[in-house]
Amino acid sequence: QVQLVESGGGLVQAGGSLRLSCAASGSIFRIITMGWYRQAPGKQRELVAAMPTGGSSNYADSVKGRFTISRDNAKNTVDLQMNSLKPEDTAVYYCNVNVVDGTTPGKWVNDYWGQGTQVTVSS
Repeated sequence: QVQLVESGGGLVQAGGSLRLSCAASGSIFRIITMGWYRQAPGKQRELVAAMPTGGSSNYADSVKGRFTISRDNAKNTVDLQMNSLKPEDTAVYYCNVNVVDGTTPGKWVNDYWGQGTQVTVSS
């Protein structure tokens, strides 16, 4: 089992910045991808940014140039630096990790989610 702990959400004015952090722990053998998703009220969950292990980062078009994802592989953490925040960035942000852990019968690649952290950007 893998647990994710998120931090860094809050209330910020438009144009401001926040940094989200996520730490993964538990029975992790290999991390395939770590990333961040968000879900605004009444909206579907969407990918914000992701960073595969050994691969290039990818971002939603709406955050390119404003958000930066980073990882510390040794500590199994992923951060999301969010700059130039806009009201439309308001959402609950969820850390996600896709891992090889062997804990689910029949498959060894699994997704785990953090509890979510609220980001609110005021006009």
